[in-house]
Amino acid sequence: MKDSHSKVREMLDTMARNGWRVTEQRRMLAQIFADHEGYLSPKDVYDQMSIRYPSVSLDTVYRNLRMLSEMGVLEHFYFMDGGLKFRDNCSAHHHHHLICVNCEKTLPFDYCPMDHRFDLPGNYKVLRHRFEVYGICEECQMLQNEEPIDE
Repeated sequence: MKDSHSKVREMLDTMARNGWRVTEQRRMLAQIFADHEGYLSPKDVYDQMSIRYPSVSLDTVYRNLRMLSEMGVLEHFYFMDGGLKFRDNCSAHHHHHLICVNCEKTLPFDYCPMDHRFDLPGNYKVLRHRFEVYGICEECQMLQNEEPIDE
């Protein structure tokens, strides 16, 4: 597992390779994700950014998160109750995720439905895709089974 400094350096290098100016705000954005193990909503990131940069807007934060996701620096997920959230990219190879709807734990897995031949309508060309499976992880299932039944 990479340390925080390595994660930040990798994110900043990717920004620079994609033609972005590496500003102090973008350094802080990278540091926020390098220091956080789980998921952050755009509002979570905004709340942390606005402490040091009070003039930053939620729209600017959101736009940067989307662009970092498109670059592959961040991954984005849609949680049924929590909306759109981001985290640092967990792997350099193509993979998909199992996502726990209780604790938001995410497990990568390599199965890809696009590896199986299927006919697409017309002359459709796939550029990218996402495949996520939502459920309840083993730990949350065990906790649910331990809960006492009200009588």
